[in-house]
Amino acid sequence: MPNPVVAIIGRPNVGKSTLFNRMTRTRKAIVEDIPGVTRDRLYGEAAYDDRDFVVIDTGGLFPETGEEILLQTRQQAMFAVDEADVIVLLLDGREGLTEVDRQIVDILRPVGKKVLYVVNKIDARNREERLYEFYALGVDELIPVSAATGYGFVEFMERLVEALPEKEEDGKTGKDLPGIAVVGKPNVGKSTFVNSLLGKERMIVSPVPGTTRDSVDSICRYYGREYLIIDTAGLRRKARIADRSIEKFTAIRAVRSIERADVVLLLVDAREGISEQDQKIAALVDRYGKGLVILFNKWDLVEEPEKRYRELLNEVHWRLRFVEYAPVLTVSGLSRKRITKVFSLVDEIISERRKRISTSALNRFVPEITPLLPAHKGKKTKIFYMTQTGVEPPEFVLFVNHPQVFKPEHIRFIERLIRRKYTFKGTPIRVFIRQRSRQG
Repeated sequence: MPNPVVAIIGRPNVGKSTLFNRMTRTRKAIVEDIPGVTRDRLYGEAAYDDRDFVVIDTGGLFPETGEEILLQTRQQAMFAVDEADVIVLLLDGREGLTEVDRQIVDILRPVGKKVLYVVNKIDARNREERLYEFYALGVDELIPVSAATGYGFVEFMERLVEALPEKEEDGKTGKDLPGIAVVGKPNVGKSTFVNSLLGKERMIVSPVPGTTRDSVDSICRYYGREYLIIDTAGLRRKARIADRSIEKFTAIRAVRSIERADVVLLLVDAREGISEQDQKIAALVDRYGKGLVILFNKWDLVEEPEKRYRELLNEVHWRLRFVEYAPVLTVSGLSRKRITKVFSLVDEIISERRKRISTSALNRFVPEITPLLPAHKGKKTKIFYMTQTGVEPPEFVLFVNHPQVFKPEHIRFIERLIRRKYTFKGTPIRVFIRQRSRQG
């Protein structure tokens, strides 16, 4: 089950970005005393009391407006409402109840989502009397908080966690099957590609009940092996929505699909090449530790295929070098060219993700790494031992005498050495450096 989504909405300048920053423990959202400064949505990860969730910071809601930029801001906020499992309507306790607040409540009533009514800028108990006028909205509970100082924040987070959907036990909804997420920016042919995966005569397709509204899932069988195909829901182009906003909306849907997958198929238009959006999606896959295959789609439309293939491999090397472990395949969803090769690649990557290397084998490998490590104040860096601590993705811990000498580039170098020895095709690996206990 993907992490639940919480959307913070409200009229401009009520403190949404400040609350977002406190919830996500970042300063990712811009905080200014200028109405409407947050025009697009921002996404962040948050955790509280053993629950992980996604927080969306939105631009201010302008219920009635004719200005183009304000219409776009309202559209972005409504997208967030549609995405959310829980909505936090933030009100301004210093300014008091306004007609715009009333209009926003009227917008939310027919949505059918859980809504927390939170009154911000209340930074002491003796200021909680500011809550009273907001009961005119006809709500049962108001939660006082100061996003700036943290007053009431713990109580707010406890109420928020209570409102989140309960964790679902994995039933017969495809969770035990290898999950394949198909992601990519708009118009790269995701739907055609997925239809081709599901349309082969040797496959049996059935819908999966209980799936999220953000993706369309199917179970398919290929030569006796079943897979869960997670197709990121298509996005309709709506009037007045800029391409940048569409890409941002696509990204959060991709995140939720990536979370649920074992292996991600990143579809790229072979004629256009790798875009900044493709780079961001690939980085998300790596961050979430999922398997990855890069598919150059619409290969049937490519002129001079051999030349184009060399050009694309060069793009992969320079623009996606941080996922150099990902295999590359040229396909056509329309002509079904090389479609079925996807399944053998997925099987291979899943096997690699579950692969374990014994500690004894790794320690026989240690002498190959040690001479290549940086020295510390003229003294040799020593690896006492190395062990694998996890799978999906594979994780390794090296216990050393001088952990402070290891920079990110040294970690990446060790990862490459591990891959050279043990492959781990199509999956990220994690390497951690630890100080050996002096008692050990």
